Amino acid sequence: MLSSRGRASIAAVVVLGSLVLASCASGGSDGATAGGGSDDATTMGLIGNQPDGGDPISGGKLTYASYSPIASLDPTVTMPSGATGASELSAVYDVLARWDPVDDTFKPQLAQEITPNEDFTSWTVTLRDGVNFSDGTPLNAEAVTWSIDRFVEKKGLNGQLISEGVASTTTPDEHTVVFDLHQPSATFPALLAAGPGIIVAPSSVQGDEFTPIGAGPFTVERFAPQDELVLAPKADYWGGKPYLDQLRFVNIAGDQAKIDAMDSGGIQMAYLRSPETVTAAREAGGVGMQEINSLGNFGMINNSEGRPGADIRVRKAMAYAIDPAQIDQRVANGTGLPGSEIFMPWSKWHTESTPITQDTAKAKELLDEAKADGYDGHLTYTSLSAPTAQAQALSVQAQLQAVGFNVEIVYLNNATDVTKRNYIERDFDISRGAASLMEQDPYIRLDSSLSSTSPSNALGFSDPAMDAALEELQTATTDDAKRAAIAKIQTVVNEEVPFLSWGAQATFITWQDDVHGVKPSLDTVILFDKAWIG
Repeated sequence: MLSSRGRASIAAVVVLGSLVLASCASGGSDGATAGGGSDDATTMGLIGNQPDGGDPISGGKLTYASYSPIASLDPTVTMPSGATGASELSAVYDVLARWDPVDDTFKPQLAQEITPNEDFTSWTVTLRDGVNFSDGTPLNAEAVTWSIDRFVEKKGLNGQLISEGVASTTTPDEHTVVFDLHQPSATFPALLAAGPGIIVAPSSVQGDEFTPIGAGPFTVERFAPQDELVLAPKADYWGGKPYLDQLRFVNIAGDQAKIDAMDSGGIQMAYLRSPETVTAAREAGGVGMQEINSLGNFGMINNSEGRPGADIRVRKAMAYAIDPAQIDQRVANGTGLPGSEIFMPWSKWHTESTPITQDTAKAKELLDEAKADGYDGHLTYTSLSAPTAQAQALSVQAQLQAVGFNVEIVYLNNATDVTKRNYIERDFDISRGAASLMEQDPYIRLDSSLSSTSPSNALGFSDPAMDAALEELQTATTDDAKRAAIAKIQTVVNEEVPFLSWGAQATFITWQDDVHGVKPSLDTVILFDKAWIG
């Protein structure tokens, strides 16, 4: 997005889709209200038929069962994505920009204006006058640059894109921050709507102690890490005191348990990700936000020297051996979004570059060639021990062994262990991963996954043609230019097979009919400053 050397952490997180809305209307409180139902699996945006709530009403408590419990209120410690705490963090600190799914564009949130120069090499952020943090200290240009600098220094998610993409940051006055970039970036506000744009008060850090002090619409009433976060409305919030009396985030394991809690009235919102649950909730007329990320399910291949995947014949044999639809059938009873290409036809970034599809005869031929040169056919597949992960591992194992591989599955107890083994120790041959590509800016996570110098490139893949295509995507300022670069990326993937594309991932954030004014943003983040219950 910024410098060709800028990097973003690859993470198994869900990312906002292209937001081609089925039909929707802006709520009267500048929030989103779903309207115009659809049961289309690839519909992205606000869906469901929600009654008009009329004028906003003050009072009420809203409980949201998010995807995973937040472990820390420090944005440099918690990975700030919608699946892993960014909605919670934004409620406390606010964020400079937001993605508006209704208008399909980035808009200021905590900032008053965000404007580029003519060639997108400089972006000016104008701050609102009179905004204070919850401790009474002013939110000014100095505080914003301090917060962003700290985020970058502490290696927060996507922070490296700031450090290596921004040539200089200046503060002409207390209400203005200017970012001058090394190269053009038409989507720079994506970073201001993500982790770097979550603004923490300088007074929040005293020595080694961190206190959650922000300028967001809520303040912390109670925080039990990994369990719940209870927030109270901030009376002097710049946008006006929130309508809610209380906002609560809770940890509920499993999508069906969340649906049950909504049915009983125990919660009012839920983050759903299981393909079967998402499909059932959508087709039942659920109200909410459906988002789809490309490469939400892909096979990581260790391309490093000494691994079987260092041999392109082995990589291609794996690609020809596996049918993503068979994985989907075993894991989700055919309710998912399987596919062999990076961006499927429903994506705005779809190209005509044809991917590799299943051809078991070619798979056996390539594998036999590799075995003739000494390869024993053995692969290790690392997987979570959760039921759906086991189902996927067994499907992959069966398809690979059908063409002559010998696949050993190594089950690990939790995501932390999988991350350590795959991304730190790099001790795997093949594993399930997720690149979670953003439709608004596909460069960020494509670069982190595939660039030869990315510290988050767990694949160990290095290719000059890929680096050149990523650079072309980074500097493109039109959709046509981006698609041309993405076509080149798909071509390199077809030729070199650094990973196996198994499909996209849908997320459905659903809420009760009487919940109004929630504001979906980038990366499945939900903003609650105008939320209310009818």
